Amino acid sequence: MLVAKKLRGQNITAYVIYMFQVEDVIRAYGLDVDRIVAEYLPRFHYDEAQTKEVAEWYGGLVRMMHEEGCERAGHVQVVRNTILLMTDRHQELLHDAKQPFYSAAYYKALPSIVDLRTHGADKEKGEVENSLEAIYGATVLKMQGREISTETQVALQPITHWLELLAQLYNEHE
Repeated sequence: MLVAKKLRGQNITAYVIYMFQVEDVIRAYGLDVDRIVAEYLPRFHYDEAQTKEVAEWYGGLVRMMHEEGCERAGHVQVVRNTILLMTDRHQELLHDAKQPFYSAAYYKALPSIVDLRTHGADKEKGEVENSLEAIYGATVLKMQGREISTETQVALQPITHWLELLAQLYNEHE
């Protein structure tokens, strides 16, 4: 929660990817807040007040995941809404003649985005969401110590650059 608040104000892309991780952590603990509090939160050495605040935050997310049917997969509405806001900002920036660098970054990433969608990404999801999930997936593989092919690394570079630029312009706009 403390990290989420900080990221939300600094880098919207990092915030969404962090929230993907939080959702996966919750799933890994069986959507059990007591287990999260007992087994996961102690890693962060929060004081008593922080632990209570973070535990309540996780509890709220667990409730949302149950209510919204995200127990096994998918994202809570607050995350989906953020992705929609990012998508709206993306569309604004694409059509803004004062943002040629943004358009150039997007069009440079587009072949990788199309390739991503062609090879398994959820075609029902938009480009922003698929791209965020691809970056998150690569991050998870790195954390697991698994190898990421050179081809994948090269394909993710323009997507990462585009999302970084989107995050910067999104946060400036906010």
